[in-house]
Amino acid sequence: MNILMPVLIALHLLAAVVWVGGMFFAYMALRPVAATLLEPPQRLPLWTQTFVRFFPWVWLSILLLTATGYLMVLGVFGGMGAVGLHVHLMQGLGWIMILMYMHMYFAPFQRMKRAVAAGDWPTGGQQLAQIRRIVGINLILGLLVAVIASGGRYLAL
Repeated sequence: MNILMPVLIALHLLAAVVWVGGMFFAYMALRPVAATLLEPPQRLPLWTQTFVRFFPWVWLSILLLTATGYLMVLGVFGGMGAVGLHVHLMQGLGWIMILMYMHMYFAPFQRMKRAVAAGDWPTGGQQLAQIRRIVGINLILGLLVAVIASGGRYLAL
């Protein structure tokens, strides 16, 4: 076994926990409370500042997930042809998640920040709703990837 494998797996797992765990908290805990207790002039700045603090962690997670994933596949397992279907599924779903995140970050999130800065609550709310849908889909995909990662090779994938 490659001596780097424990470090690669640990970093890979921590990056996934940060990203997927952050989405789970935001979607399942913060979102319903903020929607119930706060009006748009308070809720939208809360979300904007929350995302401003969380998104750098997502970028770092994406960097670590891709780097450690490919280092394991190419440097430890012997390439894409040597890994099981579960690894290919994780990779494919991971790239879908990354592309969805990048769209969310560069489109609705930037529009939401501009709307909040201008006090345009209806537009900010529309952008937050789009972000919510993307995060919901990415959360489902992230949880699916976690299931595949933890049990994929035992599920005959």
